[in-house]
Amino acid sequence: MNKDFSFAVNSIRFDENYRPADNTRITTNFANLARGTNRQENLRNALNMIDNRFNALAHWGNPRGDRYAVELEIISVEMNIDAQGAGGALPLIEILKTNIVDRKTNERIEGVVGNNFSSYVRDYDFSVVLLEHNRDQPGFSVPDDFGDLHGKLFKCFVNSSAYRENFNKPPVICLSVSSSKTYHRTENQHPVLGFEYQQDEYSLTDEYFRKMGLKVRYFMPPNSVAPLAFYFAGDLLGDYTNLELISTISTMDTFQKIYRPEIYNANSAAGKSYQPSLKHQDYSLTRIVYDREERSRLAVEQGKFAEEQFIKPYRAVLEQWSANYAL
Repeated sequence: MNKDFSFAVNSIRFDENYRPADNTRITTNFANLARGTNRQENLRNALNMIDNRFNALAHWGNPRGDRYAVELEIISVEMNIDAQGAGGALPLIEILKTNIVDRKTNERIEGVVGNNFSSYVRDYDFSVVLLEHNRDQPGFSVPDDFGDLHGKLFKCFVNSSAYRENFNKPPVICLSVSSSKTYHRTENQHPVLGFEYQQDEYSLTDEYFRKMGLKVRYFMPPNSVAPLAFYFAGDLLGDYTNLELISTISTMDTFQKIYRPEIYNANSAAGKSYQPSLKHQDYSLTRIVYDREERSRLAVEQGKFAEEQFIKPYRAVLEQWSANYAL
């Protein structure tokens, strides 16, 4: 079998009234915010932080600092593994789409798709495959084919008609830098992305995203305290406008302040040589409630769900497809 799977793209507005659907991955950052007694306050505060951050970065022609608002859509991608659809659609990934509202011109500007990235198969790889591979080994190692299937599934989606019909540009995914690596500030400075950082070797996450067809660059935007990792396919600086880049920075910088305050809400900024640490003590908390321990536990549960519902039942089909897949 040398055919590509088919994909369905669904969208739901992420605002203060958002409630996760039953089939949403509950480890997803935005789903985690929308639970519990403080769910609406959590969402409202996070969205206000995003808007404020956007306006601080897009300061030109914006003297009052309130010209722009960011609207977010949660994009859920389902994959049909059966040509006739008899097998049902399987949830594959969730990403975020930004849209920018210019209150001065009443214009709605398309932002960037990607931003946050959640994947059942990635949960399976990191929470099941890696753990089992290293269970009885003295040191840490990675299987030779680690991330191969996931990378091909992602590339298959990005090159699909479903992607082209819904999105005009390749995705940009923005994540935290790795706490196991040291980053060095360069003299390269972008007006929106800020100072570029480089590191001596790629992290496991960097290598994983490379198999998805994505390169990585690290930038610390103005008034940020740590660099962010930007994963992209083409030319990060040339393919996207300043407003598009700001929509990603404002969204993901806000999420990281909530989820990794030790790094992204630290009380001192990264220096010329910087190693992130989740054990850092000098940081501030946002007013937004988030349970990081629960999220780690759920990632393991959802990795096992992917194994039982996707990997095991379709292993032969997936292995044959992966062996024959080529762009």
